[in-house]
Amino acid sequence: MSIKYNIKTTESKWQSEWAKRACFAVSEESDKPKYYVLEMFPYPSGRIHVGHVRNYTLGDVVARYKKAKGFNVLHPMGWDAFGLPAENAAIENNRHPGEWTHENIDTMRAQLKTMGLSIDWSREFATCDADYYRHEQAMFLKFLDKGIAYRKESLVNWDPVDNTVLANEQVIDGKGWRTGAPVERRTLNQWFLRITDYAEELLSELDRLPGWPEKVRTMQANWIGKSEGITFNFDIQGEGLPDGSKLEVYTTRIDTIMGTSFAVLAPEHPYAVTLAKTDPAAKAFLEECQAMGTSEEAIERAEKKGYKTPYTVIHPFTQEKMPVYIGNFVIYSYGTGAIKSAPAHDQRDFDFATKYDLPIRPVITGADYEEGQPYGKKGTLINSGKWDGLQSDEAISAIIKEMEDMGIGKGITNYRLRDWGISRQRYWGCPIPIIYCEVCGPVPVPEKQLPVTLPKDISFDKPGNPLSHHPTWKHTNCPCCGAPSTRETDTFDTFFESSWYQFRYCDAHNTNQPVSKGKAEYWLPAKGGVDQYIGGVEHAVLHLLYARFFTKAMRDCGYVDCSEPFTGLFTQGMVTHETYQDTNGKWMFPTDYEALADKSTAKVGPKIKMSKSKKNVIDPQDIINTYGADAARMFILSDSPPERDLEWSESGIEGAWKYMNRLHRLVGEALPRLPPAGTPVPVILSDGEGSRLRSQAHKTIMGVADDIEKFQMNKAVARIRELSNAIQTFVSSVILNNSIESPSASDNWTLRESLEILVQILNPMTPHIAEELWKTLGHSNILALSPWPTADESLLTADTITMAVQVNGKVRAQITLSASANENEAREAALAEPNVIKAMDGKALRKFIYVPGKIVNVVAG
Repeated sequence: MSIKYNIKTTESKWQSEWAKRACFAVSEESDKPKYYVLEMFPYPSGRIHVGHVRNYTLGDVVARYKKAKGFNVLHPMGWDAFGLPAENAAIENNRHPGEWTHENIDTMRAQLKTMGLSIDWSREFATCDADYYRHEQAMFLKFLDKGIAYRKESLVNWDPVDNTVLANEQVIDGKGWRTGAPVERRTLNQWFLRITDYAEELLSELDRLPGWPEKVRTMQANWIGKSEGITFNFDIQGEGLPDGSKLEVYTTRIDTIMGTSFAVLAPEHPYAVTLAKTDPAAKAFLEECQAMGTSEEAIERAEKKGYKTPYTVIHPFTQEKMPVYIGNFVIYSYGTGAIKSAPAHDQRDFDFATKYDLPIRPVITGADYEEGQPYGKKGTLINSGKWDGLQSDEAISAIIKEMEDMGIGKGITNYRLRDWGISRQRYWGCPIPIIYCEVCGPVPVPEKQLPVTLPKDISFDKPGNPLSHHPTWKHTNCPCCGAPSTRETDTFDTFFESSWYQFRYCDAHNTNQPVSKGKAEYWLPAKGGVDQYIGGVEHAVLHLLYARFFTKAMRDCGYVDCSEPFTGLFTQGMVTHETYQDTNGKWMFPTDYEALADKSTAKVGPKIKMSKSKKNVIDPQDIINTYGADAARMFILSDSPPERDLEWSESGIEGAWKYMNRLHRLVGEALPRLPPAGTPVPVILSDGEGSRLRSQAHKTIMGVADDIEKFQMNKAVARIRELSNAIQTFVSSVILNNSIESPSASDNWTLRESLEILVQILNPMTPHIAEELWKTLGHSNILALSPWPTADESLLTADTITMAVQVNGKVRAQITLSASANENEAREAALAEPNVIKAMDGKALRKFIYVPGKIVNVVAG
């Protein structure tokens, strides 16, 4: 055969062959065990990026491996196709978002197919298609009927650039996650889902997810934020307040009550809002607070400011009158929207008290207490009257009981988690199926009238949501009374679509329901979900928590039986690249930098996540066109552990490409000496090099399988390279010494076996060249439909072992022994080592310790 490897022809040929044979299409009608592999689906932004290549290559390795291991593997692909980027692109380019989106889908689908992914494309869908979102409209109505969905007036994060509401999780450092614009506070009528009703289940069932990274489970637990505390009432007094007024607060640290010296209201608290109606200074302060975001992160990072009200509260135990402030750092949606202070024991309260010269009274101490600094730990109570000397936990219980006995407080469990606001003021999203009637109020769209589809004749000439100023779309009649009415013009948060898509893949073309219960039970059974889910850790809260909640809500509405969507989760690292800026500070693409004649005219920045905004991106299509998909896959898998960031390098991809060509040459050069495919095992197999190669090849079968199961893809690649090196050495030292006219049947058969094993275990990682080499080796079947090779257990036991030799506790040498070596043989080998002799320095052997396979220790003295 020709030594030259034609990458483009080969990869295109095998992609066509897989498609023609429908190798990756699956159904539920199988006697094999099921396995569901899913990568987080892409947003169709235009072209795939290297992050996509990494994510989908990892998933493809698992899918191909599990298929070879005898599983019925579902490995689907779809498109997270609604969202503001399409709307913004439509405005910039004067195009319809749907047209822009579907063109991008066509481009990205073609690119993904060049990667050779084992995708069941028959299950593909886009979330912007009405036959997808009609089902989530029906689910929303079921949620509404069950009380899971509701509408209320709420303080929201408002992005003034995108003119839409943002969830707290979408506010980063007080700014919109897409626009970077400072987020404002506004009060709007919004639709919500009662995720808080599931807070305890979402928290407790994290323990059912041992296949998730610990850091992700911790992030979710922290976001849910369970706390045990007490709500209690201060008596509050002041001009304009009725006698007997109360201020309810929540705290988890009632052990610091004797150190309380002031109380603080959130800017949205009714007492603050009422005061602002008659107090211009209070009104101005509330307007200043409104310019901040509502997320905890934004509030926490802001400078702590307050406005002193004319109100005072009465300490429940000392009867001291204490001032009441409005504070920009108090979150209205958490607890009661008002706090008691503990300035000696909370950094936030300490900063506030210092700024406004308020009393700071320490009431907790501990071994590491530092005078003049806030002590936030639990400890021993001081300056606390009858509770002095108690430990914090004892005091908390005692004080809660006393407040309950006094009738002013009650111990409760609270959660940081807030209900999920799902209303967005934009066009390119799923319409919320509600009609507003002046007589009947909000009325659900009858299910037989679903889907409520988006109008195509929209204009972005005016600011805000095009649905709100569309001349006809929003006007309709009430389904109940027939009166002229208007449609809801808000659309769903796009996380709504991505929270249930894992179920739709199970039954992608069902027109009557989101998924049939039978198919859902097959792929996502009651005690399990997607077997392996893969995506970025940046979705640990935003997407994964919503998907977990949505699964439970769908369960409670009778759609499915399972409670958790994803049994196994792997979060891959980012792909990084240097950044480049020209003399004007404008970002440059790597290709532009490389083209510079004088590179000193550009600034080279740090290696950071590839980003279109920073232009430090590599186009995967250029890589695939130049080096081939297999080389790109091999580099992605081999250069770094998949959970860590991957630094993109041209030398790395070139090295992978050269390895592909070396494999091709290796098989081509060996082919004339090989016995035909299917030749039985020779009656006599030679010892020596052939035996060692067979042992290594069969151990590699087991090792690579174990590495893939553990997501240690870089280790699997390293084992494969070691095996190919051993085969090359065997060819050079043994095979080439045998003439073609008088070959060694045993050695040549061993060479064929080792090459076939090498090609078979390469298949999940570099499937195109694996198929080509498999065919070259004389096989008519294809690897995409072939089983994983079986290791001969008799070859898995090591013939030799290498062990470190310690002399008086320090490693001085290594010895290689027979696996069956006894203590006398180990002693003889160890004491003969020059470095051991040198370390003993003429001293007598006092003790020799030998634990086979583990320890060789020489004690001299």
